[in-house]
Amino acid sequence: MFNKVLIANRGEIAVRIIRGCRELGIKTVAIFSEADRDALHVEMADEAICIGPAKATDSYLNMHSVLSAAIVSGAEAIHPGFGFLAENSMFAEMCEECQIKFIGPMPKTIDSMGNKINARKLMIEARVPVIPGSEGEISTLKEAKTIADEVGYPIMLKAAAGGGGKGIRKVLEESELEKQFQSAQQEALAAFGNGQMYIEKVIYPARHIEVQILGDHYGNIIHLGERDCSLQRSNQKVLEEAPAFGLSNELREMMGEAALKAAQAVNYENAGTIEFLVDLDNNFYFMEMNTRIQVEHPVTEMVTGVDIVKWQLKIAAGEKLTLKQKDITLTGHAIECRINAENPAFNFAPSPGTVNNLLLPSGGIGLRVDSAMYNGYSIPPFYDSMIAKVIVHGENRMEALAKMQRALSELVTDGLVTNQDFQLDLITHQQIIDGKYDTSFLQETFLPEWLK
Repeated sequence: MFNKVLIANRGEIAVRIIRGCRELGIKTVAIFSEADRDALHVEMADEAICIGPAKATDSYLNMHSVLSAAIVSGAEAIHPGFGFLAENSMFAEMCEECQIKFIGPMPKTIDSMGNKINARKLMIEARVPVIPGSEGEISTLKEAKTIADEVGYPIMLKAAAGGGGKGIRKVLEESELEKQFQSAQQEALAAFGNGQMYIEKVIYPARHIEVQILGDHYGNIIHLGERDCSLQRSNQKVLEEAPAFGLSNELREMMGEAALKAAQAVNYENAGTIEFLVDLDNNFYFMEMNTRIQVEHPVTEMVTGVDIVKWQLKIAAGEKLTLKQKDITLTGHAIECRINAENPAFNFAPSPGTVNNLLLPSGGIGLRVDSAMYNGYSIPPFYDSMIAKVIVHGENRMEALAKMQRALSELVTDGLVTNQDFQLDLITHQQIIDGKYDTSFLQETFLPEWLK
């Protein structure tokens, strides 16, 4: 096992990784920007190194600065968390060159699955169902028109190197194609330095179901069941639950087997997620693979009892995956609500500020809050607006919903405008209680009602 690990991230995920390291007896090194000098992860780590100004490109995304901090501190490995450098194959290669272990998949795997067009080709070869669409990249409007006519409208334009909801546009009819294509391509170029696009048939409404996987260096791969991530706004997840409500055992097994095929096709190592869309007829289609830990990993940990972060560390250190597929059972139900410093009434505008009085919900079995907040902490305006994740576990879905209502009602974040009330209203909506929702629900039904 490693003696010292550098965490190349910030916020709640950095705190989460530090806790996992501490329980395994691993010393930690935090990196921070000048804006994060007073951050909780800086205080919790055994060492902390400032790597640059507030702007992410000058600090958390500065690969040379991150690696320099690892070398100076004597860290043997780097955990990238999610976001920032987590799916950057160049950074993973640089870690290898510096003889520092990158806690994640191999660089070639990140490349294979990070490019969505290449991932589609690999999945077709592995006989994993994919969404009908283009077979390769599209760089011109003329090509886009040809493919769109073949698959039929509505279509989804997606960036080949995309992620985080960037470079995605829904096109309902041909008259919208030119404007949306140019807009998506420009956004993709700005966000990823790659303007290549591809097209998929819109499967809508649908359910967004993802399967968590773990794989080791010795070819052992298992899945940890599925999560429902259908509640989204502008392609950003809002609430997740595990297991997915209403899936038949047959469909659940088929999706699990498909996820294993997808992972085996690239000899996957470490933690990853296979994302699927499930249509109204229960047909499922591969959408993409995330080659990192996910924001919503706690709901899977809650229902399986498997500590995914610890297994990331163990696998990266060369340990064999001792868990077998037969050992994985899903017990009860878990729900996660993302708490963001944002104002839902004003188009979810970011609302950074200082936490004057903080009360995190606690007490009782099956309640967890992942956060980097503390009393007096000033939320910097330079990064993602997520400030906490409230996660609950119950014997069944109704108990989990009731526990989440109680937890959100107890949460106090004086000094900040957050989406707390929005989340509370969401989980008490009758369609959510009944489990009758899909990817269209939040944007087309709940939000218009809520804004009234």
